[in-house]
Amino acid sequence: MGEEIKDFSQLKLNSWLLAQCESMGLKKPTPIQQNCIPQVLAGKDCIGCAKTGSGKTLAFALPILQKLCEDPYGIFALILTPTRELAFQIADQFAAIGKAINLKKCVIVGGMDMIVQGLELSKHPHIVVATPGRLADHLDSCDTFSLQKIQFLVLDEADRLLGGHFDAQLKKIFAALPKQKQVLFFSATMTDALEKVQHLASDKVFTWQEEDDAGIATVRKLDQRYVLCPKDVLDSYLIEVIRTFRAANKDGSIMIFTDTCKHCQLLSMTLNDVGFTNVALHAMIKQKERLAALSKFKSNHVQILIATNVAARGLDIPTVQLVINHTIPNVPKEYIHRVGRTARAGKSGMAISLITPHDIKLLHAIEDAIGTKLTEFKVDDKEIVTIVTQISVAKREAEIKLDETDFYEKKMMYKRKKLILKGLEEGRSLDEIDIIEEKKEHKKRKKRKVQETKT
Repeated sequence: MGEEIKDFSQLKLNSWLLAQCESMGLKKPTPIQQNCIPQVLAGKDCIGCAKTGSGKTLAFALPILQKLCEDPYGIFALILTPTRELAFQIADQFAAIGKAINLKKCVIVGGMDMIVQGLELSKHPHIVVATPGRLADHLDSCDTFSLQKIQFLVLDEADRLLGGHFDAQLKKIFAALPKQKQVLFFSATMTDALEKVQHLASDKVFTWQEEDDAGIATVRKLDQRYVLCPKDVLDSYLIEVIRTFRAANKDGSIMIFTDTCKHCQLLSMTLNDVGFTNVALHAMIKQKERLAALSKFKSNHVQILIATNVAARGLDIPTVQLVINHTIPNVPKEYIHRVGRTARAGKSGMAISLITPHDIKLLHAIEDAIGTKLTEFKVDDKEIVTIVTQISVAKREAEIKLDETDFYEKKMMYKRKKLILKGLEEGRSLDEIDIIEEKKEHKKRKKRKVQETKT
């Protein structure tokens, strides 16, 4: 763009939107906002790719609200996102900016009452923010709403949505949308999905990608470290990392990422037991409890959040000073999203990854992907020796408690539900699904017996 953009008034936004931005403390638009907002207002499809914390939500929310103001009706815009928490966050941002025009918004995600959601959709809200699975369920089960008049379709975290996991649901949703609409795609890591995105968008698509900071995929103000530790004392190293960090940083929230729901729950229980108050966030927790946990963390009542990748994308929590990878992700792209929960909007932050000798290849793959080398974070090995027994006892007690709950039963039900839905989509009967599952279980049992014989 020719002239340097110093404030939102140069983006041809309405005066009421400028007033809302000012009341929210937003002064200068970020590069993605400067480049994408005028193009969206001009009626173009848009692909926007920028690092986490760069203000992508406002890059589509502001022009959508301006266009809605010109021709207000519901359902005007549909925003799709891969995670429930991100859906609620986007809806909150729309509500905050759209307060002046009495904006009606609706969040359609799993884990909430479908009848209540159906009633909300029947009232034709202006903005619908949804996860693909639950919206596809509503399209299948009720005819009290229509998406035929939407003006905007937004895919937030587009690379994840188009990565293959949501193909069946997206096909159903796209079939319910009008041909004439503006399509907006936003993400922090777009490259692998770019061809797919350009195929879905119109010929007149505007593509904007943040200038590559000499090949660095994470923000400059993020201090990225690693701690090399043996696998069997990983939790003890985690405690010592938190203690060492807290000695120099009294305040600020900490996000800890791990790989599975079970590990997340066990780690949360273990840390709570040894005096590190925390909340957990994973797919096996009821949605209301997930929102309550996130609310406690966002309001700084609890300063440690332990989560799976459900919290890795898009969540904007300004107080996060440290992200810890308790388990390093297999995919470098997921590392970029996880560590993007800190050092947002120009602030500094730190990311520390616990690395076992088996993870060295993964570490090198991440360093290649982000274009920077991680440096070592020093912890006192002598301190770890003093806490190893306490932590292992606490973890064993947590495992016993978890055995006593219906956690594993819920997990099996959740797994079976997914299998049934997949089987029905493929045209199989319930009997056929059961036979296939029994064969798989038989193979697993056979494999385990062979391994036991070898050992």
